[in-house]
Amino acid sequence: MKIYHGDILTVDADDTVASYLVENGGRIVHVGNDLPEQYQRESVIELGGRALCPAFVDTHIHLASYATFSAGLNVMEAFSNEEIVAMVRQFEKTSKAKLLIAFGASPYSVREGKLVSREELDNACPDRPVALIKYDGHACIINSVLLNRLRKKLEPLRGYHPDTGEMNQEAFFAVSDYISGTLSIPELVKNLQQAIDRLAARGIGMVHSVSGVGFPANLDISLETWIARSVQNGFQIRVFPQSLDPKDALRRRLPRIGGCFKCALDGCFGSADAAMNDPYHEDSNRGILYYDDATVIDFCKKANRAGLQLEMHAIGDAAFDQATRALKVALDDFPRTDHRHGIIHACLPTKEGLAICQDYGIQLPMQPAFIDWRQEPDDYLRTLLGEDRAMRLNPLRSLWDAGIVLSAGSDAPCTDPDPITWIARACNHSNPRERLTPRQALRMVTFNGYWTTFDEQERGSLEKGKIADMVVLSENPYNISPSNLYTLRVEKTILGGKDYTGQSQGALSTIARGIASRKPNKS
Repeated sequence: MKIYHGDILTVDADDTVASYLVENGGRIVHVGNDLPEQYQRESVIELGGRALCPAFVDTHIHLASYATFSAGLNVMEAFSNEEIVAMVRQFEKTSKAKLLIAFGASPYSVREGKLVSREELDNACPDRPVALIKYDGHACIINSVLLNRLRKKLEPLRGYHPDTGEMNQEAFFAVSDYISGTLSIPELVKNLQQAIDRLAARGIGMVHSVSGVGFPANLDISLETWIARSVQNGFQIRVFPQSLDPKDALRRRLPRIGGCFKCALDGCFGSADAAMNDPYHEDSNRGILYYDDATVIDFCKKANRAGLQLEMHAIGDAAFDQATRALKVALDDFPRTDHRHGIIHACLPTKEGLAICQDYGIQLPMQPAFIDWRQEPDDYLRTLLGEDRAMRLNPLRSLWDAGIVLSAGSDAPCTDPDPITWIARACNHSNPRERLTPRQALRMVTFNGYWTTFDEQERGSLEKGKIADMVVLSENPYNISPSNLYTLRVEKTILGGKDYTGQSQGALSTIARGIASRKPNKS
């Protein structure tokens, strides 16, 4: 039994701030402003100036990709390509990996204003294969060693650019398959376990992982499903297969489907292929819709009729409109009152699409980390979209006030999974009219995320009877100015009433337990 005294941010229906919380056997047995007599002889953990809140949830992460890339070199903080090349050169000296992976390159955050070239990677590492993944996870640059190794496979594919070494679209997926295929299953499991430990250190107790692209035979879906059933110390994983075929979820007995890549309706702003209703600023390009309406509607109808929860990626306003049209048709075809279908990203929603979201209860897993994002800065977005559309990006407060359920995800490995950053950026939005309050932002990263996958009965708020998944924050976010929210720290993550400790099972044990587990398949 543990008794906490101080600021207890319950995130219940009334946003109650209580004074006491009692945990026993992994469950919350009391929350209130007074401590009942039966607990008064027990020792009390004094929070002091700290605060206790529900554990966070990342509602959109590519977990296997994040785990794989995190084991490599992160170049997101580099200010020049010269610096990236130096980092790769140093990484080559210290890494024992047969294939070097670097991640996070952006042409918009380096002074050269362009991606590193194949020739520059050759200068940094002429003798070992190197893949430098672009920050948005939709492209990469490879050196000559890797290009020559994969040339026959890549040459017939869309997105093959041997002169610069840049691979996108089909060519990028082929490189991704090759990269993941070089890793053994024990390496993949170890990387996933280390990634889970990093996430838990950030106060995250659950992730919604979108999987099924970049790994041969959808190995990432299998691994994540097994790990979800055998993961230690209370961490939770909910898997979304990235597929337009509902059978890919049903045969794995997963209750949900969707994500990016195969479930992406358009591209992204970084590649100027997000689908737009009007051309990009001073350009005739409108981006691209990857599928026609008939294909998207067919998928939505089949998934909805199968009883699955479904989510789709939509960055541009034309893609958002297509997603809402398709979901409306599917729900008119087979009405469901509590489907919790969602549109991921929803960076540029439209008035017409939002009306459908309101009428049909469509939720939005968004990425507050995209606000004031160094890899895709505001100056670039204004140049690309024009001032008016740039100011309408990620309109959190407008969506909140419209009654639409918002949750928060990292889209990792695109951004670093850090809920403190999500809270801070949501409350310090570059458009002041779109700023959330700290209470709204905390609900977005806690209760709403658990609600998204039907987990709110057990988790997401600190209420009697619920599982004690909690985070100790260095300060009470309700009591500090929004500009100081960036200084908040996660001091402790508590899952099932216990302080989180790292994953320690061996790879074979992890997989064997996952396969043999008879626990209800919540993954």
